[in-house]
Amino acid sequence: MNYFKKAILGLIIFSSSSSFAQNNYDKSMQAMMKGDFKAAVTQLEKADAKDPDNAKVLKMLGYSYYQNGEYEKCISTYSRLILVTPSEVSAYYYRGKARLNVANDPKETLNQMRDNFYISAIKDFTKAIELSSEEDTQMLQNRALAYKDYAIFKSYKAKKGPEKTACIALFNNSIADFQKVLTLQPLRKDIIDWITYDKAQISSLK
Repeated sequence: MNYFKKAILGLIIFSSSSSFAQNNYDKSMQAMMKGDFKAAVTQLEKADAKDPDNAKVLKMLGYSYYQNGEYEKCISTYSRLILVTPSEVSAYYYRGKARLNVANDPKETLNQMRDNFYISAIKDFTKAIELSSEEDTQMLQNRALAYKDYAIFKSYKAKKGPEKTACIALFNNSIADFQKVLTLQPLRKDIIDWITYDKAQISSLK
C-alpha cells in the first residue's frame, strides 16, 4: 500500500508558516531528499530546540534518527510526537520498529529490558494497525516478526509446560499475522517460509 510512501513524502512538505527558521527547513529538507539523515538531524535538532512541540519537526526528526540507527533517540522523539498527535500512525509504526531493533540487538545496559522492548514493539504495531484506515501488509508483517522474535527469545529459557505454552501462543500469533499478509499478497515466498519456520519452532516446543 502507499501509506508509508505518502507519509515519508509528507515528512518533507512544510507550509511557509512553519515555526522554525526557513534556513533550518531548507537544509533539513535538502538533506533528507539526498538521504543524508545525519545532516538532517543536525538541522532538525536546532529546529526542535526552537519549537519543541512542532509535530512536523518531531516526525522528521524521529524518522531521521531511525534511518541513522539511533533507535533510543528515535523512540524518545516519537513518544513526544504521540503526546502532541496521539493518532499519528507512522509514530507508532516507526517507534515499534525501533523498539524491535533494540530488543533484537540490545546494548549490554539494556539487556535486562528486552522483554519490555518486545512487548512495547508489539503494542505499537497493534496500535498502528488499529489506527490505520486499511489493512497494511507492512504493519502486519512487522508485528508477525515481533511475535516471532519475542517467542524465540522466550523459548531459550522455556523449561516448564506453561512457559512453552506461552511461547507457542506467540508463534501462533505470528502465524496469524503472516497468514493475513498472504491473504493480501498471495504466494509471497518469504512469508510462506516464515510460517514454515514458526510451525517448526512450535513442533520443537511440544
